[in-house]
Amino acid sequence: MNFEGLDPGLAEYAPALHSALDPVLDAHLNPSLLQNVELDPEGVTLEALPVQESVHIMEGVYSELHSVVAEVGVPVSVSHFDLHEEMLWVGSHGGHATSFFGPALERYSSFQVNGSDDIRQIQSLENGILFLTKNNLKYMARGGLIIFDYLLDESEDMHSLLLTDSSTLLVGGLQNHILEIDLTTVQETQKYAVEIPGVTIMRQTNRFFFCGHTSGKVSLRDLRSFKVEHEFDAFSGSLSDFDVHGNLLAACGFSSRLTGLACDRFLKVYDLRMMRAITPLQVHVDPAFLRFIPTYTSRLAIISQSGQCQFCEPTGLANPADIFHVNPVGPLLMTFDVSASKQALAFGDSEGCVHLWTDSPEPSFNPYSRETEFALPCLVDSLPPLDWSQDLLPLSLIPVPLTTDTLLSDWPAANSVPAPRRAPPVDAEILRTMKKVGFIGYAPNPRTRLRNQIPYRLKELDSEFDSFSQVTESPIGREEEPHLHMVSKKYRKVTIKYSKLGLEDFDFKHYNKTLFAGLEPHIPNAYCNCMIQVLYFLEPVRCLIQNHLCQKEFCLACELGFLFHMLDLSRGDPCQGSNFLRAFRTIPEASALGLILADSDEASGKGNLARLIQRWNRFILTQLHQDMQELEVPQAYRGAGGSSFCSSGDSVIGQLFSCEMENCSLCRCGSETVRASSTLLFTLSYPEGSNCDKTGKNYDFAQVLKRSICLEQNTQAWCDNCEKYQPTIQTRNIRHLPDILVINCEVNSSKEADFWRMQAEVAFKMAIKKHGGEIAKNKEFSLADRKELGSPEGVLLCPSVEELKNVWLPFSIRMKMTKNKGLDVCNWPDGDEVQWGPAKAEEEHGVYVYDLMATVVHILDSRTGGSLVAHIKVGETYHQRKEGVTHQQWYLFNDFLIEPIDKYEAVQFDMNWKVPAILYYIKRNLNSRYNLNIKNPIEASVLLAEASLARKQRKTHTTFIPLMLNEMPQVGDLVGLDAEFVTLNEEEAELRSDGTKSTIKPSQMSVARITCVRGQGPNEGIPFIDDYISTQEQVVDYLTQYSGIKPGDLDAKISSKHLTTLKSTYLKLRFLIDIGVKFVGHGLQKDFRVINLMVPKDQVLDTVYLFHMPRKRMISLRFLAWYFLDLKIQGETHDSIEDARTALQLYRKYLELSKNGTEPESFHKVLKCLYEKGRKMDWKVPEPESQTSPKNAAVFSSVLAL
Repeated sequence: MNFEGLDPGLAEYAPALHSALDPVLDAHLNPSLLQNVELDPEGVTLEALPVQESVHIMEGVYSELHSVVAEVGVPVSVSHFDLHEEMLWVGSHGGHATSFFGPALERYSSFQVNGSDDIRQIQSLENGILFLTKNNLKYMARGGLIIFDYLLDESEDMHSLLLTDSSTLLVGGLQNHILEIDLTTVQETQKYAVEIPGVTIMRQTNRFFFCGHTSGKVSLRDLRSFKVEHEFDAFSGSLSDFDVHGNLLAACGFSSRLTGLACDRFLKVYDLRMMRAITPLQVHVDPAFLRFIPTYTSRLAIISQSGQCQFCEPTGLANPADIFHVNPVGPLLMTFDVSASKQALAFGDSEGCVHLWTDSPEPSFNPYSRETEFALPCLVDSLPPLDWSQDLLPLSLIPVPLTTDTLLSDWPAANSVPAPRRAPPVDAEILRTMKKVGFIGYAPNPRTRLRNQIPYRLKELDSEFDSFSQVTESPIGREEEPHLHMVSKKYRKVTIKYSKLGLEDFDFKHYNKTLFAGLEPHIPNAYCNCMIQVLYFLEPVRCLIQNHLCQKEFCLACELGFLFHMLDLSRGDPCQGSNFLRAFRTIPEASALGLILADSDEASGKGNLARLIQRWNRFILTQLHQDMQELEVPQAYRGAGGSSFCSSGDSVIGQLFSCEMENCSLCRCGSETVRASSTLLFTLSYPEGSNCDKTGKNYDFAQVLKRSICLEQNTQAWCDNCEKYQPTIQTRNIRHLPDILVINCEVNSSKEADFWRMQAEVAFKMAIKKHGGEIAKNKEFSLADRKELGSPEGVLLCPSVEELKNVWLPFSIRMKMTKNKGLDVCNWPDGDEVQWGPAKAEEEHGVYVYDLMATVVHILDSRTGGSLVAHIKVGETYHQRKEGVTHQQWYLFNDFLIEPIDKYEAVQFDMNWKVPAILYYIKRNLNSRYNLNIKNPIEASVLLAEASLARKQRKTHTTFIPLMLNEMPQVGDLVGLDAEFVTLNEEEAELRSDGTKSTIKPSQMSVARITCVRGQGPNEGIPFIDDYISTQEQVVDYLTQYSGIKPGDLDAKISSKHLTTLKSTYLKLRFLIDIGVKFVGHGLQKDFRVINLMVPKDQVLDTVYLFHMPRKRMISLRFLAWYFLDLKIQGETHDSIEDARTALQLYRKYLELSKNGTEPESFHKVLKCLYEKGRKMDWKVPEPESQTSPKNAAVFSSVLAL
């Protein structure tokens, strides 16, 4: 079943939304459906639903016989009638499988197949059931035991499987290949290439394989070679379902309209004898599923998602009288299947219910079903009599009834003392003859005792027990139970678990199911990740930063623009801000403000993160303001009316964030001094006096905000009239309001926290009184129930009691500039517009409405030292770019964990663990005031020749020829790439008790050398970039054996290499990526990660994966070069020019061996021989008689002659 074009709320179903279901009746369920159904604490039904005896089934006409709940509230994703036994199998979106026996649908078995992904197809075999999820194929017995578990590649997105014979299986999905798996050996035997976007439905007859594509096509493939024989272009939009019977193929789907995809009410029918379409069949329902039910005729069953079912002949006319209605509990039908006997139909809906329709009162699912094995019945009544005279008779054979009374064996805790048995000492003979190898000892068995038997001398050990019991309790045991911890799981600090493969096998998708990119937290000073996300989702700021480029080596605006570009390119994969944070550490002001944390302070959480992020917020806005002032205002940033945003000396950052003020100082002598100033953010100033909290006085947030903006305070200041310091009254008046209002909350003590807590309680009581009976207690709305959370155009639902708790912050505020330079601030109802509407009219009246866009909160967690997270309202333009939809949604950003949330969660602050730190309000319709076009500032001139930073670098040491103007790369050109690295910080690891190593923090690497060689043309193989990267940070290990970098190569004073800055080389690589070249190299994933580049996958040709078989080891470049090219490389050290050129030659060899990728079968045989040779030689290259290197080749002579 292809879910494209169906209800989007169900296509993005998140299991977490249903994980906390209480064992109560769901509001959407029919109460009569759940009669006699027991629910366990997790909300899963334990009994099948019985059918009333009054149900009457008319012979030959399909009617509903039974309905059961498989899993409350969790949509059914697939249903399947067992082909061998009288059973119906059901899979859910939560990865849970349930089976029902017979037409009465008695629950037979229920078990979890996958912890996170939905079950997409079920296939019954003789000995068990096959379950297909996104990237996993699992074969399980009907009782739930696992027979095998076959993991597919993480990049796979499987949707369908087809059993071609008893031991061969085809698996397809949204990728350019179909896998053939041998069920006997559980190995992949073939990989057939198919066209993008892949195959989602597969059928088979004795003539063809039929493959349905999401593009709307159905292809007919040969049974032996899998080559395309015919192709039907059924629908212009997408394919929903199709079925084949005899010489007919019928399909239903979606057609493209001006407004998007629309369900097509014409079924496309094809004659497989003539291989052409016949007259389309018009039906009276919106077809989502269809199946042939060939009983006495070849009739079709057409099912709509709303529950309508119509029977008709494929070559006749559809009659409206043949429509019957399934009554789903949920709003939509999600799955449909027909039994092998054609006597039963099964429907699954979006609320977890299964409906069985049959044409007889006692149907059978299969013509010939074998007998089903059930659990053994209780044998209590058939126990033999017990002889009390037997002394050795175990009393456990006596059946004891269940009772609530205290048993005799339940000793009181005061009367029971743990008495562990100590192991006896090791035999002295063993200790004497033992030999140690590492930390393991070996000794011959002295044969003094029986094998595997140790005698215990309890009496001798009694005296030792007291000292043994004094062992301190484990620290884990003293901690609070995890499920009792008040910090919600999604708010806790997330950490990356490293393995031998580093990050490659860490499942980031478990934490982020969106297409937005998270940020990795393991880099020093990554506490600012949440604020980077906030700035990124400010559309004018993002466009401004990405248009910025200057000549400074360490410019935060440039590095932030590079990071924003990576966040734009990412499709859900996390990014890291290593280059930005590297530049951040070099700014003297950041160090002076205490913003750079030591690794020990960051790991232990000693720093006050709330104060730290507020200082960082002020610092970054000031720094960006200064960076922008140094350049001329870009032409792209001019107002909609054509006038420049800012005057000379100001910047666009100043226009966005700056608030112009008048500071008045009134001395008691009557002298008044007025000075003009500006600020980029405001700090909340709370009412003075301790009585305000105790009395529960109500303060609107708008009142506190106005008091903070128009601040009035008494202080000592210099008076020119009195010529001395005098007590003065300082007042602040606003002359111009900013477009983005930034507020530091300054909740730094219990006094401010108590103020927030008290105001939230007062606001909660007032809201209860205001709404009265409209609020339903414990009422919850799922994300699918709200059209657009936080959007004024969305469905306005009355908030529940839980949503109003701990809420004091308004979603919108209104500010009005008065004629006497005053400022009126008030809370504004969410979604309400001002009466005159347009932005210019607002400015004429001096009235502005600000909407909450982001909140940054400090999570107090004593176990992890706390963390910082952000709630961000992501706008329509971001959803349009990432997901192709236009709506607004609140998200939680917790480093690489991203999760959609309800808008009320963004303003709920439980001061016990969730403390507000920073608030961002933006003017309504802010984006319409700006031209948001982005022009790539990186030009081709970055590839031309440049001077080296090294003082001693001479032409005789030049190892590359820069590109000429006529050599500029084009889209699709090949570029060989290799990089070498040095270590800045060593890896932190611990040794477990079982001897395995656990990585706590990986080593911090820095790129030291980057080489790019030409991939085509007369100068193919000659480098055009060979840059050594200057670094100001201390290098711990140069890794000379693997990198070829020696001490002094990166020092501008003594280096003889072509030394450049990281930013200079980064711009060259960014230009190559943006122009569309394809990079060829070995292990490029790690190279790009350390360089901090995001490269589209279609622009990377990595030889480590080209010459790799699934589930096998990766092969080194040195071995591949020796095996395929007869080259001996990487003798004493690595050389990036040699490695990049070798990777290019290997890619050419790959194209030669695989015939440009058209003969995967023959290339598969080559790989088998490669792996056999590697195993025989233990993957080691034989030592050469005389050291040779590709540097001596003729193609390199021109470079050495420079």
